[in-house]
Amino acid sequence: MRQDNDSLAKSYEKCKELNKRFGKSYYYSTYLLPKASRKYIHSLYAFCRYADDIVDDFDPSDLASRRERLKKFGDDFYRDLQVGRSSDVILKAVVNTVKEFDIDKVLFDKFLFSMEMDFTKTRYETYDDLLVYMEGSAAVIGEMTLPVLEPSSKYAREPARQLGFAFQLTNFIRDVEEDLKRGRIYLPLEDIEKFGAIDDIIRNNNSDKVKELVAFEITRAQEHYSESLLGDVYLPPRSAACVQAARQLYSGILEEVEKADYKIFGKRATVSMYKKLKTAARTVLL
Repeated sequence: MRQDNDSLAKSYEKCKELNKRFGKSYYYSTYLLPKASRKYIHSLYAFCRYADDIVDDFDPSDLASRRERLKKFGDDFYRDLQVGRSSDVILKAVVNTVKEFDIDKVLFDKFLFSMEMDFTKTRYETYDDLLVYMEGSAAVIGEMTLPVLEPSSKYAREPARQLGFAFQLTNFIRDVEEDLKRGRIYLPLEDIEKFGAIDDIIRNNNSDKVKELVAFEITRAQEHYSESLLGDVYLPPRSAACVQAARQLYSGILEEVEKADYKIFGKRATVSMYKKLKTAARTVLL
């Protein structure tokens, strides 16, 4: 039993390391949660990050291998979830978290489905089409983490989903240049065509047309952030503080894009470490 407890603790620690390394805004926000709750958020982040890395770090010539790796990761997770334990350094903590909070398996089905979409779908005609993808890549992550935050009402669910949409769209706005290198364009083609920006996007040109497009998408993301505010009232104080910090930090990426005159090529918008720590501290005091 001691050995099992030790290996589970090491699994959670590995998940924490992944969260700290790749998801700093989320990571520092978790410090506002009770210490006992943080590891569960780390494990869910690590699950999503691990799958996302399989998809994103691919060479088109190695597509079959990457798809097989993703499938194996999903198969291993479902098998381990069924037996209630895992020997995998990441999945051990994930399975424990899912069991601890009785997180719906369907959420993981949807997430892995969207990850699989990235292998074959590189464009989205409309925002409704993109929302189908973001349902699995973003909204369900809000739902996965919600039980850890201990909401007092079922009405916290939709705001949590809206926050997932907001985070994902923020990523898409910030990472247009990076996604292009992988052959993908996530911003809806109908929006790009509306502003006549496709040629400039392909050339990584911060033209006025691209800037107008970016401003439009930022407004759309801000609407999701606004809708997510409605869920804070249903969360315990420390959970609400965590969500508020994450919201402020991630929406801060959009503020940085605005400060850069909506330029998305040439320099990736980031929130400074000082601002991250300052936001966390200010949120605690609210």
